[in-house]
Amino acid sequence: MEEKNQGEGNREADRRYRRGVGETVRETTEQERAERARDLTPEEQEEARRAEELAKARKRPGSAEREI
Repeated sequence: MEEKNQGEGNREADRRYRRGVGETVRETTEQERAERARDLTPEEQEEARRAEELAKARKRPGSAEREI
């Protein structure tokens, strides 16, 4: 199946992602998802740590961190 380029907002990819997340939430318990998250390989753990640090570095001041 040839996919058309939908530009920056790929609606089909968004639908597939949301469908997958919904299925995972419906078919697993919170405990099961937590256990799977703990079962990351050391490489996956390091990648997740780097991604979190990068996201925090790019974070704009939000309502929780904004000075009043």
